[in-house]
Amino acid sequence: MFEYDLSEVPEQIVRRDFLKQLSAAGLAAMAAGAPRDLSANDELKHPEATADACILIWMGGGMAAPETFDPKRYAPFEKGLPIKDVLSTFPAIDTSVDNIKICQGLENIAGVMDRATLVRSAVQADLGSILHSRHQYHWHTGYVPPQTVACPHLGSWMAKVLGPVNPVMPAFVNIGQRLEGVGEKEELKAFTTAGFFGSEYGPMNLPYPEQAAASVQPPKGMNAQRFASRNRLFKKLLKESPRSEYVSDYQQESMLNALDSAYHLLSSKDRNAFDISQEPQESYQRYDTGRFGRGCLLARRLVEAGTRFVEVTTEYVPFLHWDTHNSGHETVDRLHKEIDRPVAQLILDLEASGLLDRTLVIIASEFSRDALIEGKPGSTANDQATFKVDTISEMKHYGLHRHFTGGTSVVMFGGGMKKGFLYGKTADERPLIAIENPVSIMDLHATIMTAMGISPRTGFDIEGRPFYVTQDGNGQAVNDLFA
Repeated sequence: MFEYDLSEVPEQIVRRDFLKQLSAAGLAAMAAGAPRDLSANDELKHPEATADACILIWMGGGMAAPETFDPKRYAPFEKGLPIKDVLSTFPAIDTSVDNIKICQGLENIAGVMDRATLVRSAVQADLGSILHSRHQYHWHTGYVPPQTVACPHLGSWMAKVLGPVNPVMPAFVNIGQRLEGVGEKEELKAFTTAGFFGSEYGPMNLPYPEQAAASVQPPKGMNAQRFASRNRLFKKLLKESPRSEYVSDYQQESMLNALDSAYHLLSSKDRNAFDISQEPQESYQRYDTGRFGRGCLLARRLVEAGTRFVEVTTEYVPFLHWDTHNSGHETVDRLHKEIDRPVAQLILDLEASGLLDRTLVIIASEFSRDALIEGKPGSTANDQATFKVDTISEMKHYGLHRHFTGGTSVVMFGGGMKKGFLYGKTADERPLIAIENPVSIMDLHATIMTAMGISPRTGFDIEGRPFYVTQDGNGQAVNDLFA
């Protein structure tokens, strides 16, 4: 792994170096041979699964825990309010669990917290210079970038080790995130991939849920015979491409397998799961708070049809959504309205169909936020707040505008987790660091993989290097979270 002291390096240089290393790792992955499963040598035993499917609800951009699932002392807006007195800009509300309160604006989610395990002590690594894409890469792959290999996404590990629940359905679907036309697009692409596992284990990307049905339909006027002929020709062209000399036989075969999977899906009735317009109108409207809400509906339909792993996101775009560098309170108020009803409805629908017990639903983000602290106490991370004031004079100053890595919240529903359970704690006053039962990304991943029936020590040999699903195979599941 590459090691850097990034504390004094300008952000644009960090980003440039990050991109260079990601590009090198990506090119190396295309030339790499078949990864070799290490479990036979290690006599590895996988745990008994408590979940068959996983839905990751990703709050890209840094969801502030004190504004969502870990409310602190509430300070209402007023001109002249000292920034140091701002811990939360939303009051706490009761939930369906006596000892759990969350923030105002999440009343529907509050009503289903008796189905949830709430971890309030998740912590992130101090990466020196805070780039959202680096922290998102770390969360999604378990490895701090840049690495010498292209690291597989969490969903790709599940696709590789477990395969799909339904062989016709894609094992890994990514909903709501554009990979073109947004800032940090190359960095986003770097972790939204199967890495060295190959194309067949990568995500099917669906940025717009309402357009998902069109993505699994053959072109208009295309009959079955012509469709089959075109598929054969495309595969032939791929094999004979002059670029194939730069791609290993394994990676090329993986691309062809991905094409075969797409062909079978487009030829199957299971593709109807992608068409959210077929949802009864009353149900559709419960989810329809916008693109994210429709993404939750699509995620539910895909899991019902046999997709193994679905990520649905509010979408990461720099300075938008959860990336609240200014006008934090107003932005989070809007986001509450977008996420509250769809998330709660997803849980209720999965429960009603009997799927919640075997579907692990996770709400997470790359880090939290604070009004004063960048990184965590002692960090040398550069202050990235849009404005630097000591007192609030305008509404745009009111909110949590700095990146905080000392403690954040993760919510887990179903999939063998306890119900109505609170784990860990952050301090009641600044600094709001995790002070009880801190949970690292490595151990959180170990917990998720254990629930899915995958040992945290699962590894593959790639070009002579052992590579594990949790860093160096050292992840430890948090057993207290399991029912």
